[in-house]
Amino acid sequence: MQLIDPEAAAALVGTDLGASEWKLVDQSRIDAFAEVTEDHQFIHVDPVAAAATPFGGTIAHGFLTLSLLASMQPEGAIVLQGIKMGVNYGFEKVRFLQPVPSGSRIRARHLLKAFEDKGGGRYLLTTEVTVEIEGQDKPALIADWLGMQVC
Repeated sequence: MQLIDPEAAAALVGTDLGASEWKLVDQSRIDAFAEVTEDHQFIHVDPVAAAATPFGGTIAHGFLTLSLLASMQPEGAIVLQGIKMGVNYGFEKVRFLQPVPSGSRIRARHLLKAFEDKGGGRYLLTTEVTVEIEGQDKPALIADWLGMQVC
């Protein structure tokens, strides 16, 4: 993580902040997510039935992939000096482009799209996050993620 002042952060708009480490999305993680969200659609939790689909096996929930963003921060992630707290402010857009097959590894690449001083020590960072699937050309998802840092 980069601990920097707001002026230096603003200068990084348009910069690739790097990619996270690879994270395994295995069937046990998918099953646990299905339990928590009560989403037991067969394509996620029934390997036999899912094998008969065009996917050839189970796939992760799109929302599971999205929720893993919190744990997939790159080394270049921005943290403002004097930060008191950071909050998830939401998303401008989220697009699920390709399913994540069970047993795949994913990582998130981050690009700082915008940095706004909202006043009162509040700064809004917009990061374009692309979740890559190891060995695949097409990403699993692309999202514009909003994070508010309060100093």
